[in-house]
Order: sequence, then structure tokens, then C-alpha cells
Amino acid sequence: MRRFPQSAAVVSAAVVAAGLLGGCATGEEKAAPELPERICWGGAFAGSDVTPFLPPGGRAEFSPQAGRALSLVGERDPAICTLYVDGKRRFQASVTRWKSAESIDWTERTSARPERLDVGDRGILWTGGAASAFACESAERPQSPGKYVELRISAEYAPDQYRLRAALPELMTKLMAFARSGLQCPGE
Repeated sequence: MRRFPQSAAVVSAAVVAAGLLGGCATGEEKAAPELPERICWGGAFAGSDVTPFLPPGGRAEFSPQAGRALSLVGERDPAICTLYVDGKRRFQASVTRWKSAESIDWTERTSARPERLDVGDRGILWTGGAASAFACESAERPQSPGKYVELRISAEYAPDQYRLRAALPELMTKLMAFARSGLQCPGE
């Protein structure tokens, strides 16, 4: 009776050890999945700009909206590009139109101790993501606010958060240029 539990423990230990050694023997680490050349709404980002911030995985899939052209139907109706790695959300970018700058609320990020991000009219940077906003349409009257566009990028599961944080200003700058062009913002 006692031999079976001991045998099972020995076999289990051997299987675990073989699995660990097998990974060492090949010397290969699982890589992040390969992405298309351009991603999100037909080209907001180069796939190679996003790949370093994806965890290892076998399959990358995009949300259906990610493959459509960037368009915003109305206020607070965001365009969202979500990238899943092995079925889990690992990168997301969004573009949302607001009636005024005061409508944009980032208070949920205050607990993350955000830093200022100098992209657009205002922006913040936190571990795992960034947000920015810019005026897109001219104000109808000087005392009335114009329409604003909010941009967000999120990659909370990036393998190297320090590298992501350093890259987020450039990624946000690229997203803002893409959004300005795609939404045909005046003056740009």
C-alpha cells in the first residue's frame, strides 16, 4: 500500500525535473507572437513597435474593431484596438471623442501615481499605460470648448515595465499623429 504513493511521488518529481531540464536543454525561450507589419485601425502602430511589450505566447488575435478604419461615431463611443495573446488581453489602444476637455476623467489613475506626459494638450503616464488628449475641432465661439479626443494605451502585462514606460511617450505620439490624420482634425 505504501509503495504506490512513494512511486507516484518519484514519477511526479521526475516529470517536473524533465520538464525543467527540457527547457534548459533546448536553450530556447518562448517568444512573443509575431504581429503584422502595421496594426490597429489599418496602421496606427508598427507591429515591431508593440511586439517587445507582449508576453511570450503562441497566438495573437485582434478584436474585430481593430481591423476597421478609425472612426468615431459620437461622443464617448470609443474606437478600441485590443490585442489578445493566447486568448488574454495584453495590449489595448483606444481613441474617444469628448465634448470638452473637462469631460475627460483620469481620476482612476491617481492611485497609480501618474507622471506628466508631454504629448497633446495634456497627458499622464503610469506603470502599464498612458493617456493623452488633444483638441480636434475648433470651438464654435471663443468662450466655448472645442471637441477633444482622448487616447489611451495599456499594456499592463508587458514583460519589462521599465522599457514599456520609456517607450510609451513615443507610442502615444504615433497614436496621436494617426488619430489627428484619421479624424481629419483641423490644423494638422
